Formats: sequence, structure tokens, C-alpha cells
Amino acid sequence: MSTRIQLGLRQNLAQFLLLVAVNGLVGAMIGQERTVLPLLATEVFKLEAFAAVLTFVVAFGTSKAVANLLAGALSDRYGRKPVLLAGWLIGLPVPLLLMWAPDWSWVVAANVLLGVNQGLTWSTTVIMKIDLVGPARRGLALGLNEAAGYLAVAVAALVTGFLAARYGLRPAPFLFGLACAGLGLGLSGLFVRETRGYAALEASVHPGNGATAGLSTRQVFVLTTLREPAMSAASQAGLVNNLNDALAWGLLPIYYAAAGVSIAEVGVLTAIYPAVWGLGQLVTGAWSDRIGRKGLIVSGMLLQALAIAAIASSTGFLPWAGAAALLGVGTAMVYPTLLAVIGDVAHPRWRASAVGVYRLWRDLGFAVGAVLAGLIADRFGLPAAIWAIALLTAISGLVVLVRMYETRPGGRGHPLNVREIPHEPAGLDT
Repeated sequence: MSTRIQLGLRQNLAQFLLLVAVNGLVGAMIGQERTVLPLLATEVFKLEAFAAVLTFVVAFGTSKAVANLLAGALSDRYGRKPVLLAGWLIGLPVPLLLMWAPDWSWVVAANVLLGVNQGLTWSTTVIMKIDLVGPARRGLALGLNEAAGYLAVAVAALVTGFLAARYGLRPAPFLFGLACAGLGLGLSGLFVRETRGYAALEASVHPGNGATAGLSTRQVFVLTTLREPAMSAASQAGLVNNLNDALAWGLLPIYYAAAGVSIAEVGVLTAIYPAVWGLGQLVTGAWSDRIGRKGLIVSGMLLQALAIAAIASSTGFLPWAGAAALLGVGTAMVYPTLLAVIGDVAHPRWRASAVGVYRLWRDLGFAVGAVLAGLIADRFGLPAAIWAIALLTAISGLVVLVRMYETRPGGRGHPLNVREIPHEPAGLDT
């Protein structure tokens, strides 16, 4: 096997770049909604309560979280490519449902499917890139993966915003999404290769002891959620990070529009945050391979809190644009680095399952954020909801500061150097 399969970015560059492109199409599926859907809720379906508007985010976050967990376990058991293809097939009807929705319940149903699509496809492209590159360039690989996805979110938000301004909120913006879904399915089916063998190769030379290689799905869930300090700290930070994104996705376009900003300008403001987020990850992922994970995560969470507070305390296109850019920088520092922490600590035999558990908690942040922000906004107003999210983000950064150790391979705190990962002997199956 070693003569045919080699770990490393350079050795697997063509397949790696193909997966980067596929993940860009995955991101575009979310981006088709970022500008248009909150405005569709208020202008077409006449929803008034913020909690009602955010039901689509709750549906998306909950279904994506569950799909993330399933994607990790299924990828370990059946392989990565079948899960990727299933995700694209489930995503194909989403733009059609959004175009034809006669009432808001159709939009919520479409976002259940979109959440499953995102959970299966995005989780699998993450896992496949980790498989291909091995431990040395993990941060760089995840930075490129997340950069592609969120740059595509930004481009799609911008494109659909301008399409909506020129041709209306439906159907033109969602035709763009339909094209992305078809292209993603075609590329994945025809050209993407299975990568589970690369994880097996890494496991055969992994320095961890044999006992930690055989953990049940339940044990991986408990480790990633509670028992292992670095992975559990990453899981709560991921949840809070996407709680922020639920605010940016579901309420900030309404907040901007209520202040008199045009639809086209709302599209620009909506695109700035994921654009900076995406571009920044080209740097921060590789940077974490050099300087470590923990400092970037703590600093990024605190910077996000500052940016959200700036949105709440300012008015006007330019101040909001600056705050959105700052929010993107903070998120870029955190997003690929949290995934790298999971990849650092988890054994290759159960790493896909650990990634799935982490992404379960991270994407539950969409649902938690939507419910929390919606309830606060309905009771106390939009600015109060924004301030509350800023405070929670700052607290999350302090939790990472206290609980997480440095996980970068070769770093002083890496678990393979200083500690045993808690475990109970068991097979891989539950």
C-alpha cells in the first residue's frame, strides 16, 4: 500500500485541489441564501417575529449537526466518497423548493435538506483533506478547505444579492444555487477518489498507543464533548462561533435593511464577513502549524466579540463594513484551527468520528444562536440580541484560555508527548 499511497499535500495535490473546488460549491449552496432568505421572510412571506424568521436557521443548524455526526461515523465505516455523493443528491432539491415555496414551511423544509447536504458534503471534504495531507500540514489543509467554502459563501451572497436587486428575490438567485448543486454532484461522482486508505496508512505509523486506536462511537462522543480537555474546549468554542454566524445570517441583514440600507448594500455587507473569513484562512491555517493552535483560538474569539459589539454600537454602511471585516478576521483565526485541534488529538482510526462529533456541536450553534437571538430580539430588540451574542463569545474565548492545552504536533502540550488520552478498551463499532 505504501508504494501506491503517500501522505502529503504535494504528493496528492491534484486530488486535494479538486476537493477544494468541491467544497467551494458546497459553500455556494449556503451563500445562495445569505442575502436573500431573511429579506424573503419579511418582504414576501410577511413574517414579523424574529423568532419566526429564524426558524429556517434552526432547521438548518439542527439537521446539519446531526448529519455531521452521521457523516463521521459513516465515513469511518463505509468510506468517504459514498457519503459525499449522498450529500449532493440530498442537496439538489433545495434551490427548487426555495424558488417554488408557497409558504414559509417549504423554506424550513428546504433548510432541513440543506443542513443534511452541508453536514454530509462539508464534513466529508474536511475528513478527506485530513486523510491526504497527514499531520505535518494539517492546519494549512484545513485553512484551504475552509477558505474555499467561505469565499464561495461570500461570492454567492454577493451574486445573489445583485440578482435579487435586479430581477427580484425569486427565482433568479436560486437558479445560481441549482447550477452549483449539479456541478458539485458531477465532479464528486466522476473525479473524486476514496481516501480512507490514507487514514489507514497514517494509523499504521501513528505514534499513539494501540489502546487509544480502538474506541466505540459512544466513547469518541464522550471524549470530544467532555472528557478530553482540548477537544471539549474546541467543541464549545465551535458552537459559540456558529452561534455568531446564526446572528450574521438570520438577523443582521434585517438589522441593516431596517436602518435604510439598500438590498445591494445589504448584499455587500453580508458578503464582507465570509469573504474576509475565507481569505484569512489561507493564512491562519498554515500559521497555526507554525505558532500553535491555542493562542489563535483565544485571540480570535475575543476579536469576534469586539466586532459584534462594534456592530451593535455603530450605524451606517462604512462602520458596519469595518466591523464585518473585523468579525471575518476573528472567525478566520478560529475556524480552521479548531478543526486542526481535533485532528491533532484524535487517533486516525476514529478521527472521522471525532470530527463528526465536533461538527455536531459546532453546527448546533446555528440552532442555539437562532433561538437565543430571536427570543432576545423579540423581547428586548435587535441591539440587545447583538450585545448578548458578543458577551457569550467573549466568555467562550476565556473558557478556551483556561481549559485547552497546546495540541500542535511537536508542541510542548501535545497529548502524545505528555499524557494518555482517557479510554476504555473497545472496538470501533458501538
